[in-house]
Amino acid sequence: MTNRPLLRAATLAIGVILASTVAADEPAPQHGIAMHGDLKYGPDFKHYDYVNPNAPKGGDIRLGAIGGFDSLNPFIVKGNAAGGASFVYDTLLTSSADEAFSEYGLLAETVRTPEDRSWVEFKLRDEARWHDGKPITADDVIFSYEILVEKGAPFYRFYYGSVERAVKLGPKTVRFDFKPGENRELPLILGQLTVLPKHYWETREFDATTLEPPLGSGAYRVKSVEANRNIVLERVEDYWGKNLAVNAGTNNFDTIEFEYYRDAQVAIEAFTGGRFDFRRENSSKAWATAYDVPAVKKGLIKLGEFEHDRPAGMQGFGFNLRREIFQDPKVREALAYAFDFEWSNKNLFYGQYKRTRSFFENSELAATGLPSEAELKLLEPYRGQLPDEVFTKEYNPPKSDGTGNIRGNLRIASKMLRDAGWVIKDGVRVNEKTGKALEFEILLSSPLFERVVLPFAKNLEKLGVKARARTVETAQYRRRTDTFDYDMTVMSWGQSLSPGNEQRDFWSSDAAGREGSRNTAGIQSKIVDELIEKLIAAPDRQSLITACRALDRVLQWQHLVIPHFHAGYDRIAYWDKFGQPKITPTRGTQFLTWWIDPDKAKVISNARKGAN
Repeated sequence: MTNRPLLRAATLAIGVILASTVAADEPAPQHGIAMHGDLKYGPDFKHYDYVNPNAPKGGDIRLGAIGGFDSLNPFIVKGNAAGGASFVYDTLLTSSADEAFSEYGLLAETVRTPEDRSWVEFKLRDEARWHDGKPITADDVIFSYEILVEKGAPFYRFYYGSVERAVKLGPKTVRFDFKPGENRELPLILGQLTVLPKHYWETREFDATTLEPPLGSGAYRVKSVEANRNIVLERVEDYWGKNLAVNAGTNNFDTIEFEYYRDAQVAIEAFTGGRFDFRRENSSKAWATAYDVPAVKKGLIKLGEFEHDRPAGMQGFGFNLRREIFQDPKVREALAYAFDFEWSNKNLFYGQYKRTRSFFENSELAATGLPSEAELKLLEPYRGQLPDEVFTKEYNPPKSDGTGNIRGNLRIASKMLRDAGWVIKDGVRVNEKTGKALEFEILLSSPLFERVVLPFAKNLEKLGVKARARTVETAQYRRRTDTFDYDMTVMSWGQSLSPGNEQRDFWSSDAAGREGSRNTAGIQSKIVDELIEKLIAAPDRQSLITACRALDRVLQWQHLVIPHFHAGYDRIAYWDKFGQPKITPTRGTQFLTWWIDPDKAKVISNARKGAN
């Protein structure tokens, strides 16, 4: 005979045990998420270390921009988006600037993901609102993901390529399920999702350019806009997220105006004349010569070199491998001997730069020396399919003594070209089989680079190679690069301290054929594709470093670019009207943590009035 009270007690006990086991296995909601390791800031943190939480709000600032714009939609291929167009939106999570890759709740109050990171769940804050007062919902999040993948720039299809589906779990809760495979970065990638208002875009064409001020949820909204001239953003006084820890000490200016100029030279003259307030200088020549003006001598303009520890990535004269003349890596390697960095640095750059040699330059991710044992485990399966140098030699671009005499390098280049089937005939380098001349165009978006290209072209001429520099206006440059309509151009790939899914857009075979992708070089390699996936699947920080270095070695020896140069600091010129936090984080100066100092601003205002 069954003892029913004992049976019920036993059943209840088993139920409690099972419930506690399920609860233990269920990931708990967190205030943030780190790529690897622990978060720096705990759940009760009040502000980031690199901000002044008591920074005063107020004041108007003007920034300079180059070229023009015809759209306020920064999410599509069409058009040129205005500076600051993304300021009006919030994301689910937001990154700190003093960690390798960590994100904390912005629109999302909490984030949940299991140990294997096969899905991620976001719970939106109840107080999150659009600028029209309507609440931000799970429907907005799902709409944003779907519209960006369907009609946004190709980048989004690569970035979110491992997402299986988005699921609404409640009015404020969304879960993203991922396709099979290791992709530990994907929860953070989804955290970067810009959330767009479904009710606003349902009556508008998302993939069309527009100058209608969009509806957003961020700290700023568009106040006024004039195509190709200027855009003014105003701080939202009742911004729903102004009291969040992630926003403490930021978004301090009442208005931010972007004023557009034809080229950098005009912009510098406008800046030193007081037309705008803050300028990041990317020209070594301008930094050395253009700021010898009264305002600098009087201390009204400050020139600062702010050191940082972020990766420099790669910039260089990039080959379009879609062009027949550049499909032979030996040809690409040979042409690199015609670029004399040491002479250029001495005579053009005022000694301000270091030579770039890695696609992850200025970081622990860069491949140096010979492959480590851990790298070899990744690379050995491809031995025989990769250049031997990947395993036996450290990559370094050609060097010179800086005198301008590179006859030795040119002799090496000439021999390599001959060995590749390109010979000299009547002073012209031609293909010995087809008779076609080795000539190409270098597409530029700014006259600044012409002074770098011309000496390079003269050295190429000594090899019998004809290179023509062509500078075009911003819109045409954008269109030609989006459609890969160039032989060579200045290519750049910025890198973070935690590379991941964006590498697909940079190097994958799929990206090579997609208009608007960042695979500007056009590389198509199954080996590179597989190494990218190993990088994305890296389970910990050391594995990520190893995978990056292995990928770096393979890319280096593909000779995709003739590497340029970099500096380990930001060059910033600014009118002395600002207050700044005491700490500069790993990623460098964060301008939106600055503020207007009223006393300083009064001095500057009076000085400008006196000058006029």
